[in-house]
Amino acid sequence: MGEKIEPKYDEVPQNEENAGKDKEETEGGAVRLQAKMSLLNGVTVIVGSIIGSGIFISPTGVLVQSGSVNLALIVWVVSGIFSMIGAYCYAELGCMIKKSGADYAYIMETFGPFLAFIRLWVECMIVRPCSQAIVALTFSIYILTPFFPECSPPTESVRLLAAACICILTFINCWDVKWSTFVQDTFTYAKLVALFIIIGTGAYQLCTGHTEYFTFENTETDFTKISLAFYSGLFAYNGWNYLNFVIEELQDPVRNLPRAIAISLITVTVTYVLTNVAFYTTLSPLEVRGSTAVAVTFAERLYGPMAWIIPVFVAMSTFGAVNGILLTSSRLFYAGACEKQMPEILTMIQISRLTPTPAVLCIALLSLLYLMSDNVYSLINYVGFATWLSIGLAVVCVPYLRWKRPDLERPIRVNLIFPIIYIIATIFITVVPCIASPLDTGRGALMILTGVPVYFIFIYWKNKPPCIRRALFAFTVFMQKIMVVVGAEEPTRV
Repeated sequence: MGEKIEPKYDEVPQNEENAGKDKEETEGGAVRLQAKMSLLNGVTVIVGSIIGSGIFISPTGVLVQSGSVNLALIVWVVSGIFSMIGAYCYAELGCMIKKSGADYAYIMETFGPFLAFIRLWVECMIVRPCSQAIVALTFSIYILTPFFPECSPPTESVRLLAAACICILTFINCWDVKWSTFVQDTFTYAKLVALFIIIGTGAYQLCTGHTEYFTFENTETDFTKISLAFYSGLFAYNGWNYLNFVIEELQDPVRNLPRAIAISLITVTVTYVLTNVAFYTTLSPLEVRGSTAVAVTFAERLYGPMAWIIPVFVAMSTFGAVNGILLTSSRLFYAGACEKQMPEILTMIQISRLTPTPAVLCIALLSLLYLMSDNVYSLINYVGFATWLSIGLAVVCVPYLRWKRPDLERPIRVNLIFPIIYIIATIFITVVPCIASPLDTGRGALMILTGVPVYFIFIYWKNKPPCIRRALFAFTVFMQKIMVVVGAEEPTRV
C-alpha cells in the first residue's frame, strides 16, 4: 500500500471567476471541488443510481421465493420502506460526519480502521464488481432473448456479450470522462421510457379488468425462502446511499439530504410497485417464473410487431447502469487511499486523458472474473449477503455514537426506533438466508474473511522489511509507467 495521498479538496470562495464551475485548477495543477449539487441534483443522483437493471431482473426472483403475486407485491413495498428507514438513518450520519465515502467514513469514525477496511474490501471486491457483472449479464440476456424465442440464450453467448459490454465501457471511461457522462445521461432516459411504457400499459390493462392474477394463492410459508425474496427485492433498491458518497459536494446537506432521500425513495417505491402491477395484469405467475427476461415476455404478449422496443430500452438502461458503476467507483478507491487502505496506484490519473484509469481497469477486471457464473440470482444472493451485512454495520453507528459520542453535533436526530428496526431486519435478511442458501452466503462470508489477512499484512503491519517496501514501490512505479498515470495532486505535464 502506498503513501497517503491528500489532494487539495478544500473549499474555494465563491466569486465571478469560479461561479458555475464544478472544479477549478489551482497552483501546481491541484484540483478543488465545490459544493455545487442542488436538491434536484441530489434527487437525480439517488433515483438514477437506484433505477437500473434491478426492476427488470428481480420480479422473477421475488415471485419464485415468495410464491404468490400479492406476497411478491408486499415484498416490493416492504423493501422500499426498509430502504427508506436505512436512508433516514444515513441522513443523521451524513450530516454529522461530513466526509465523502458514506458508510466507509462512518465505520472508520465509529469503529476504527479494521472494520472500515472490511467494509471497503466488501464494496470494492464484492459489491461493485459483482453488481456490474449482474447488470452486464442482464444486458446480454435482454439483447439475446428476442433471437432465441423458443429457448434460453446459450450460456457462452450471454457471458461473451456481457464481457464485451464491460470492455467497451471500460475503454470509454478510460478514454474520456465526457464520453462516459454522455453515455450516462443518454441511457438514463432509456430506462425511464421503458418504465413509463410498461406502467402506462399496465394502467390500461387494469382499467379493462385484468386482475385475475392478484391473489395469495401458493403463498410461501417458509421464512428462509421469503428472506431470499427480500434479497431480490432489495437488490433493485441498491443505490439509495450513493448521495452520501458525495455529501461534501451537496449544497446545504442538512436541509437537502433528508429531502432528497424522501423524494427519491417514495418515487422509486411507487414506480417499482406500479411496474410489477403492470407485469401481473398480463403475465401469470407461471410465465413470470419461467421467464429470464420478464419485460420481454410482457412486451411479446401485448405489443405484437412493436415488442422489440422494450428489450431495446431495457438493454440501453442496463448498458448505462454498467457505465454508472464504473463512473462512480473511483470515489470509493480515493476515500480508501486517503486513509492508507488502498494501493496508491488506484487513485492516480492518466496524464493525457485525465481519467482514473487504474481504478476503472481494476473494477472491470474483477467484474470479468464474476462472469464465470452466469446465474444472476445466485450472484444476487452472493452480493446481497455482503451488502446488507456491511450496511447494517453502518446503521449500528447511529445508536453507538449516541452512547459514545453524545457531544457530536447532530443537525438531524432520528428516533432510535428506526435504527433498531433496521438492525433487527438486517439480522433477519443476513442470518436466515444462510439456512436457505448456504452455498451462496458461504461464498460471500468467505470473500469477506479474505480481507482479514489482507488488512494485517498490508495495512496493520507498519514495519515491513525494506525488501517488501521496495517491491511495493517498484510495483507502483511499474504500473505508473504502463498506464502513464500520476497522483491526483501532482501537476500533469506531458
